[in-house]
Amino acid sequence: MFSKILIANRGEIACRVIRTARRLGIATVAVYSDADKDALHVEMADEAIRIGPPPAAESYLLVDRIIEACRQTGAEAVHPGYGFLSENAGFARALEAAGITFIGPPVGAIEAMGDKIESKKAADAAGVSTVPGFLGVIETPERAVEIAEEIGYPVMIKASAGGGGKGMRVAWTAAEVLEGFARSKSEAKSSFGDDRVFIEKFIVNPRHVEIQVLGDKHGNIVYLGERECSIQRRNQKVVEEAPSPLLDPETRRAMGEQAVALARAVGYYSAGTVEFVAGQDRSFFFLEMNTRLQVEHPVTELVTGIDLVEQMIRVAAGEPLPFRQEDIRLNGWAIESRVYAEDPYRNFLPSIGRLVRYRPPEEGTSDKGLTVRIDTGVDEGGEISMFYDPMIAKLVTHGPDRRSAIRQMSRALDAFHIDGIQHNIPFLSALMEHPRWIAGNLSTGFIAEEYPDGFHPREPDREAERVVAAVAACVDHLHNSRRRSITGQLRVGGYRFPNRRVVRFEGREIRLTVSGELPDFTVAFDDDEGGPVHVHSHWIPGQPVWTGTIGGEAVCVQVKPTLAGYALAHRGVAVKADVFTEAEAALAALMPKKVAADTSKLLLCPMPGLVVSIAVVEGQEVKAGETLAVVEAMKMENVLRAERDATVSKVHAKPGDSLAVDAVILEFA
Repeated sequence: MFSKILIANRGEIACRVIRTARRLGIATVAVYSDADKDALHVEMADEAIRIGPPPAAESYLLVDRIIEACRQTGAEAVHPGYGFLSENAGFARALEAAGITFIGPPVGAIEAMGDKIESKKAADAAGVSTVPGFLGVIETPERAVEIAEEIGYPVMIKASAGGGGKGMRVAWTAAEVLEGFARSKSEAKSSFGDDRVFIEKFIVNPRHVEIQVLGDKHGNIVYLGERECSIQRRNQKVVEEAPSPLLDPETRRAMGEQAVALARAVGYYSAGTVEFVAGQDRSFFFLEMNTRLQVEHPVTELVTGIDLVEQMIRVAAGEPLPFRQEDIRLNGWAIESRVYAEDPYRNFLPSIGRLVRYRPPEEGTSDKGLTVRIDTGVDEGGEISMFYDPMIAKLVTHGPDRRSAIRQMSRALDAFHIDGIQHNIPFLSALMEHPRWIAGNLSTGFIAEEYPDGFHPREPDREAERVVAAVAACVDHLHNSRRRSITGQLRVGGYRFPNRRVVRFEGREIRLTVSGELPDFTVAFDDDEGGPVHVHSHWIPGQPVWTGTIGGEAVCVQVKPTLAGYALAHRGVAVKADVFTEAEAALAALMPKKVAADTSKLLLCPMPGLVVSIAVVEGQEVKAGETLAVVEAMKMENVLRAERDATVSKVHAKPGDSLAVDAVILEFA
């Protein structure tokens, strides 16, 4: 076994590898760019080496710097994590030449599977089901259109060296092929240094199901069940689960055996994932093989009990797998939610900045067999940089069945508090309550289909209204009780505050009575014939998450003070609740409403980013749907289009400009 390994990565996955290495008694070396000098993975590792400035191309992607760091520290092996150099055959070959072990598959397997065009040919030769398509390199947009029309719309344009949803576009028309071809090539070039793209048939209403394989250097290969990764946005996975609600045992076995056959055909060892696109009828076709650890590997670990990072390290050290295929059992259900620094209310655009507060839910397993796990690479006070992936953390839950895992995820999301940047927890919370998600009726188009006009908070039902109103009233009651206990007030004996409250939100008005003292309160709703509700909580002012029970049911609610009440979030419901006495409510109803500024004649930058191109000039008339500008943020190119017919009156930005969120790009007449 190795005595010291270097992790050629950053963030969450670097911390994940360090935790397992520490448990195995292996010393660790972190590498970092200037942007990451205070990062959590640097703090956790036994040693840390600076490798360059913030851009990945000048630090984490430099093979020579990684090898030099190994020489400086005496690291015997390198774990690449995912992304960066994890599937770079040249990197693995350079490590081998330097006498350093690569904790991953052999170079030949990386080369065979790393190129999507060649991997499909290899899969076809190994008897794996493949999607119809054109696997040659496409040189011109005109040729791309010809190929798309031969295959038949819709088609998927994909970067040959791609991954992580970058360099991928779905096209339904020739015009979309022309634009998608240009965008895919551009993204592929900037992300992977390789602008080759290919085209294949896009399966309508597809599901994304992948098989985890694991092999050793002695010829043993097993599959560890499947993961469903159909909840995606712009081809980027958002929520994953294991097992898949689609598969039956026969389909699982067929997919697993095909995945093992492909791995065996290329002499694979270490952890790898064979991805399939699946039809709702359980038909499936090979998509690609990822020759690395996947972001979503924790759900497989929780249902199998196998630490994949540990097995990768042991396999690299030459140890055989300690189990056979017949030993693999899938126990319970696991769900992973990717917590991203992005604003779900602004079409999920990236958000960068400092984590003023970062308070994750408590990890561990309850006496009911419910587990919460958090894999993260940040801590409070850390910064989400524009240079890297916007992931903050992976929140993973496990339960005896899918419904219990979903409920546990819902509770954990409610208890996860982040402040200082925008994040997608409101969307994830709403998703966990979505009937279609709960039913397991999934497809890769789920988000686009269910949120065609963008994400909006879930409308509160009667139960949610009662929860947020009760919490708002109890919090307000506690605040007032504390204020009235301050000495030196004008009235002798202090002022007795009324117990009657009016809670207003979303055009609703709920009248109730609240009484009691910490930690027990009683809430009686005027329109509820069921009688008073007991509320129990040890929450005190200043805590961002209210936890307790309402009517005996465990509840977590995000709480943030506002001018006349509280901003509350619970299970995808987000409201600003004003809490008044009855006299205050009468006066508040007379207050004028503030009108938002008119920005309808402006094109605003929707996220912090770099202007790639401006497609219009002053005085130009544009039609609805026409491209106005392209802005790049976190390696993704975002096309900004005209929402209606208009005339450009002024251009405020130019290519190369670095813009803040809501910076004005164009004005319209």
